[in-house]
Amino acid sequence: MTLFKNSGWRLWWLMLLVLVLDQLTKQIVIANMQLFESIPLLPVFNLTYVRNHGAAFSFLSDAGGWQRWFFTAIAVVISVLLAVWLARNNKTQLKLNLALSLVLAGAIGNLIDRTLYGYVIDFLHLHYQNWHYPAFNIADSAICIGAVLLIWDSFSHNEVKK
Repeated sequence: MTLFKNSGWRLWWLMLLVLVLDQLTKQIVIANMQLFESIPLLPVFNLTYVRNHGAAFSFLSDAGGWQRWFFTAIAVVISVLLAVWLARNNKTQLKLNLALSLVLAGAIGNLIDRTLYGYVIDFLHLHYQNWHYPAFNIADSAICIGAVLLIWDSFSHNEVKK
């Protein structure tokens, strides 16, 4: 249990919360929306159910099917590396641990989709007039927030004085 108290894993509850929210919202979308259905919520925001067979921005989505296993393998490797990194971090490295926890939760959320369905379920859709940002999900949001925190953390370390 010291792993959960004295390392980056002390934020396990946040990873679980993000993962549950991600999977719950995806199940709500599957149960209540038809593929490609779009529900306007704000002038610049819709819920739009799409399936992403590729990676970010549908990269390699039309590659013929091999990409499912390629992206699954990458997600597994990254998840294991992040889990080990978190275990080795001191609990006081809050920003870094928060960043890694969010990225790990997001990676696992999308990994679950790829494993179960062969694609990732996306439904959050930002747009303005004729401009449309590719649909995304809570896991994607967690990964992006975690990546920003990781970059911020890398620039905000104080050098150790000798």
